[in-house]
Amino acid sequence: MSKVSIVTDSTAYLPKELLQQYNIKVVPLAVIWGMDSYEDGVDIQPDDFYKKLSTTKVSPTTSQATPANMMTAFNSCLEEGNEVFGMFISSKLSGTYQSAIQARDLLPSGQDKLTFFDSGSTSMGLGFQVLAVARAAAQGASVADCQALAEKALNNTGVYFVVDTLEYLHRGGRINTAKKFLGTALNLKPILTLADGKIEPVASVRTKSKAIERVIELIEEKTQGRSNVRLGTMHANAFEEAKATLDVAAERVGAIEKIYSTVSPAIGTHTGPGTIGLAYSVDL
Repeated sequence: MSKVSIVTDSTAYLPKELLQQYNIKVVPLAVIWGMDSYEDGVDIQPDDFYKKLSTTKVSPTTSQATPANMMTAFNSCLEEGNEVFGMFISSKLSGTYQSAIQARDLLPSGQDKLTFFDSGSTSMGLGFQVLAVARAAAQGASVADCQALAEKALNNTGVYFVVDTLEYLHRGGRINTAKKFLGTALNLKPILTLADGKIEPVASVRTKSKAIERVIELIEEKTQGRSNVRLGTMHANAFEEAKATLDVAAERVGAIEKIYSTVSPAIGTHTGPGTIGLAYSVDL
């Protein structure tokens, strides 16, 4: 029986040690800044990205992972004699899933050894799904096993996040000018989630500290009475704040695992610096 290699995209932004431990291959999205194009997490790293984002007058944009980079990752797995299980950012947020399909169709052989899964999520919401499947694959799980576990993981993971400023949501067309002006004037911090593969508002809270406290409460509600609770934080140039948030949340829910992650440049383009999020995984 051939082994199963797990392929994901850069928006999951799992810590490097976990990627190496489970041999997870990552295909980068692109960040386009003026005339320059960067591969997310390859030739533009979060620290440099967020510093530049805070000072530049030119807004970056993003682009899906390319079929060419997908093919490179798939071929690497196939050459090792493995099957491929690809798990990618929600198809409602990016065309990356479609790029994987295009790459598969371009392969001269081995197409029947590739299976893809739409995570309906991103950041550590995607990351926890990938980890669950990668851990199973490392124990010899088949593609069918991976598919079943991925579907279970999709229904047992979630993400909540708070943005520090409404400016980047406004730049990306996520909110209109009137909402941006009102939210900024009232110092409202929107709490957002991923539902049905899309970013959806949960609430708007005055002050960031109260918004973060509400996120922790939401995580408590979602994990109450559940087993094997795992928590991850995502932050955009706000490590200390995110770490404190994760530590508090993990103690409250009795988490068996804590993961500190960064909001990738491809996602941070749309959320801005200072963003803090919590992701959870249960019953896996």
